[in-house]
Amino acid sequence: MKVVVAITGASGVIYGTKLIEVLKGKKIDINCIVSNAGKIVIKHEGMVIPKRCYSEQDISASISSGSHLFDSMVIAPCSMKTLGAIANGYASNLITRTADVAIKEGRRLVIVPRETPLSSIHLENMLKLSKIGVIILPAMPAFYTNPKQIDDMVNFIVGKILDSLCIKNEIYKRWGK
Repeated sequence: MKVVVAITGASGVIYGTKLIEVLKGKKIDINCIVSNAGKIVIKHEGMVIPKRCYSEQDISASISSGSHLFDSMVIAPCSMKTLGAIANGYASNLITRTADVAIKEGRRLVIVPRETPLSSIHLENMLKLSKIGVIILPAMPAFYTNPKQIDDMVNFIVGKILDSLCIKNEIYKRWGK
């Protein structure tokens, strides 16, 4: 399985970095992209930029072509700027171009929006993407799991992302267990 993981300039970069860590542990082939704003947020939130990530300016990267085969793409976290660009076909950087490829090639695209509150424009963009099969997975942790620390809430979201990719996992407590 090949997965593209993009990290944009929204708070919650821990979702993307944790997802990459888990995918590596499962020996899944990963291509990573970090936006310029994502790099700033990664530093601000005390995380480390994953090794061997593409820059959003690297529009000539192989993943920007429909002939490059990958199974799915996850954007976690996804800024409203990136979400709006994707929803309106504005493929101006490697992240939005690769998402455009995923959509046009019928590949799975999971977007983890990180914004609150949401405006009507945000909701309309999410609805537009949902109608064409994009999975919108807001970073809304469940509390029935009785989280004891932040990692518990992060693992819930990352587990739900893995579920959306049909990747078996036991990273979070499921309902009824």
